[in-house]
Amino acid sequence: MAVIKVPTNFNIDVEFEIPEFYRRLVSLLIDIVIQYFYLRIAEEILKSIIKNTRYSIDAEYNLGAVVLLLILPIMLYHVVQEITMNGQSIGKKIMGIRVVNEIGGRPSISQFLIRWLLRVSDLWIAILLYTILRDPNLGRDFETTFMVIAALGFLITDIVLVVSSKKGQRIGDLLAKTILIRINTKGNIEETVFREVADNYVPSFPQIMQLSDKDINAIKSILETARRKGDFNMAEAASTKIKTHLRIESNLDPFDFLDVLLKDYNFLSIR
Repeated sequence: MAVIKVPTNFNIDVEFEIPEFYRRLVSLLIDIVIQYFYLRIAEEILKSIIKNTRYSIDAEYNLGAVVLLLILPIMLYHVVQEITMNGQSIGKKIMGIRVVNEIGGRPSISQFLIRWLLRVSDLWIAILLYTILRDPNLGRDFETTFMVIAALGFLITDIVLVVSSKKGQRIGDLLAKTILIRINTKGNIEETVFREVADNYVPSFPQIMQLSDKDINAIKSILETARRKGDFNMAEAASTKIKTHLRIESNLDPFDFLDVLLKDYNFLSIR
């Protein structure tokens, strides 16, 4: 499995596992199948509405609005799921992969939007699959033939970029500065930063709020990598740099120190 090293603000490289190509492909196929069946359901809903609607100018405009509403879930499928499901769609969740920013943190909404605006091949393939199965006479329709060529062109471009890119990035990832990583079953990045803290929790190091979100993501990524590899030296080096930068004195174990910092951040950031 490919591994990439990403430098952090603390001059410590953290490692992320790049998912195998088959994981990305199966994830894509799962999402396309879901989108395909949604299109079939949407078509039946539209047919039912048309059947029970008398024609008029107002009815025509209303049908146009209905069509738009039925198309929106397909158009927004990936961006809404990735924002609300922490970088995952249904396909990604099943295959154990996730979208993160280039230092392993949660991407911003703008990064999710950039990825979405540049991921045309998935949508086209879903629509293409729906069109072909609905009307097998593909060669008789110039527009459908054009869709085939365009969809394959976009898909091949994405595949070439994923295979040739060091970080397995497609064009949307390159511009959004995001990557796809494989989630470990024993512990993932989210578990090292998002913590349940009691209302009566007392922060030990309020200085943590002096750090930027990028720094917090780096701490989280370092802790996750150090724990996965059992690398005490990595955790100690990060702890030492943070203590020096924030002028903190603590005798806590490096792993515990980093963990407490993240708990403090979680508590203070929502107060």
